[in-house]
Amino acid sequence: MASSDTQGKRVAVIGGGLVGALNACFLAKRNFQVDVYEAREDIRVAKSARGRSINLALSYRGRQALKAIGLEDQIVSKGVPMKARMIHSLSGKKSAIPYGNKSQYILSISRENLNKDLLTAVESYANAKVHFGHKLSKCIPEEGVLTVLGPDKVPRDVTCDLVVGCDGAYSTVRAHLMKKPRFDYTQQYIPHGYMELTIPPKNGEYAMEPNCLHIWPRNAYMMIALPNMDKSFTCTLFMPFEEFERLPTRSDVLDFFQKNFPDAIPLMGEQALMRDFFLLPAQPMISVKCSPFHLKSHCVLMGDAAHAIVPFFGQGMNAGFEDCLVFDELMDKFNNNLSMCLPEFSRFRIPDDHAISDLSMYNYIEVAFTRIRYHEAVLRWHWQKKVINRGLFVLGSLIAIGGTYLLVHHLSLRPLEFLRRPAWMGTTGYWTRSTDISLQVPWSY
Repeated sequence: MASSDTQGKRVAVIGGGLVGALNACFLAKRNFQVDVYEAREDIRVAKSARGRSINLALSYRGRQALKAIGLEDQIVSKGVPMKARMIHSLSGKKSAIPYGNKSQYILSISRENLNKDLLTAVESYANAKVHFGHKLSKCIPEEGVLTVLGPDKVPRDVTCDLVVGCDGAYSTVRAHLMKKPRFDYTQQYIPHGYMELTIPPKNGEYAMEPNCLHIWPRNAYMMIALPNMDKSFTCTLFMPFEEFERLPTRSDVLDFFQKNFPDAIPLMGEQALMRDFFLLPAQPMISVKCSPFHLKSHCVLMGDAAHAIVPFFGQGMNAGFEDCLVFDELMDKFNNNLSMCLPEFSRFRIPDDHAISDLSMYNYIEVAFTRIRYHEAVLRWHWQKKVINRGLFVLGSLIAIGGTYLLVHHLSLRPLEFLRRPAWMGTTGYWTRSTDISLQVPWSY
């Protein structure tokens, strides 16, 4: 909802990535004067360092945010629907696990192309501008003053009414907030790293089932593959850094894949596999939590700047997009009053973003096709385990009581026959049935 009381107010969005660009669109719709400061050059004219783009899984949450700014159809048309996970066993057997019903799916989309579309959308607003090659060097949000370094490396002060930090896991804006009293911050690197690989098209078509997210689970290792519009797959290999370090030569890599991912070798091709594997070193993955997400009415953090998460739940981008949507909904609720909206954003959003960080670490449950709040999902999960554990305890108690009754009753009638039974019989049948019941309890997610 645009409002005349926002006209003339300036917002500085730090970071022109996915969340920063989306946020800029929401704010420009509200008639703020929006300036996006992006340290990189314009990716629409610069060539990708690797010649291909990381793929992302766009879920319901992300689509809702894009829908709110009128971009859902445009983005969806450039994605490949994934209706199931395709699990690849070590023997080469494949098993499909649908995400939901026939109408439910997640989208495999190019991060680079999505970012390009969002930047173009920002520039479609007359009251928004993207400043490429501008790096934030100093931030005094209480005074509404920023110092940026442009392509000429000359410091330049700019003023604004609101600073929105969308500058990623290593956020410069967050680093300035960390100097403030009562600002909590934690970070954790996990032992695993990741590396991108490729499965090219085969005879002009997909080399595997296209409408699936392909997964090769291998205990401490995992590889996934997401389909692209050009009929290729972008693969990501996850494993501990020390395992990557044990593969210094081409023969080591080939032996490793023959042992752990033998069906992937003919799909990738040995030469392409070697080229991709040694192109860049394995990259780290970090989890970041902080609180609060705001500083009075002057500054707010969103996306990875507020809550970088590991990728195993596939909700990093989607959670960042939902940050933008929730903030926009709160701006409606409080009629663009920043002094009320920012504290409420922290209060409302921190439980959800911390919860999705935990869910990403454990990846126990799934909330991909709803907007159930992330922290509610965790609460339901804990409640569910408590109910099931209590139920099994009661069931076990009843079985034990019943078994004792039958035992006493049986001994009173036929005292010698029971002693003649083999030791392995006993009440084994009862416990087998209780185990079967526990395995059949349906999970909510």
